[in-house]
Amino acid sequence: MNEKKVAVVAIGGNSLIRDPQHQTVEDQEEALRDTAHHLADMIEAGWDLAIGHGNGPQVGFILRRSEIAHKTEGMHEVPLDVCGADTQGAIGYELQQALQNELYHRGIHKNVATIVTQVLVDKADPAFAAPSKPIGGFMDAAEAEHRRTDMGWSVVEDAGRGWRRVVPSPQPKEIVELDSIKAVLDDGIEVIAVGGGGIPVIDTGEGEYRGIAAVIDKDFACSLLAREIKADLFLIATAVEKVAVNFGTPAQHGVDRMSLAEARALLAEGTHFARGSMAPKIQAIIWYLEAGGTAALITDPRNIGRALRGETGTWITRDGGTP
Repeated sequence: MNEKKVAVVAIGGNSLIRDPQHQTVEDQEEALRDTAHHLADMIEAGWDLAIGHGNGPQVGFILRRSEIAHKTEGMHEVPLDVCGADTQGAIGYELQQALQNELYHRGIHKNVATIVTQVLVDKADPAFAAPSKPIGGFMDAAEAEHRRTDMGWSVVEDAGRGWRRVVPSPQPKEIVELDSIKAVLDDGIEVIAVGGGGIPVIDTGEGEYRGIAAVIDKDFACSLLAREIKADLFLIATAVEKVAVNFGTPAQHGVDRMSLAEARALLAEGTHFARGSMAPKIQAIIWYLEAGGTAALITDPRNIGRALRGETGTWITRDGGTP
């Protein structure tokens, strides 16, 4: 491992919104203060951090406010890519303040910065032909048809509850601000980047980027970042203390160590990891290790310290051994 230890930490939605009764900005700030405490433990132990975060609920809030304001006051609606940028700024602000304050109280003289990050996606990605990610509020059939016909939206009927817009979830190809992220890390500054998976942009073919309505998986984007900066550790902080196999069955049990080959095999079976939660996390780690990554760890925020000491969490390495 290099003398300078760099970890990419992907923090999930549970680090921002713990439950449906705690969704206000103040609630999020309190949750982020708890997360910042655990991140500061890593910094105190000698790690430099590049931190990614989820933003699904926050984007949903902005879209809902935008829809209501449009209907009641005739205000313009906010495009999805701009919603992503808004959440990167707001959540980045809350997290960098919480982490900066925690470091100050520990006497650690480190700066924290947020980089609003664009992530390039391919216009030919198959996801654009099959939009599947629901966003925004529910619509009746008439409004859905108007949006589909006049605005080019893809809409689907959602289990009898109404119609919703769906957008594609393409693969991240390139982090546009990568050099800036590297420069900040090289200066010893803790960085918050690729928030919400990054703002999806496409190359127009004329040397310009343009935002596009899509959602990039946060763990996939953090995996790409970990590969590009050659991080010593890829840590996914989520809602569970460790990964479970045979999930939801009497044979369910937690896993302490897993090799790259075992991770590939379990993911391929398709029965161990839920598609919308653990499966993308395992896939993100597989890509990181296949590209030469050293070690990956999955645990919940409050157990990060214990997991780094080998006391809990699920470690995934190329050979399944202790990193």
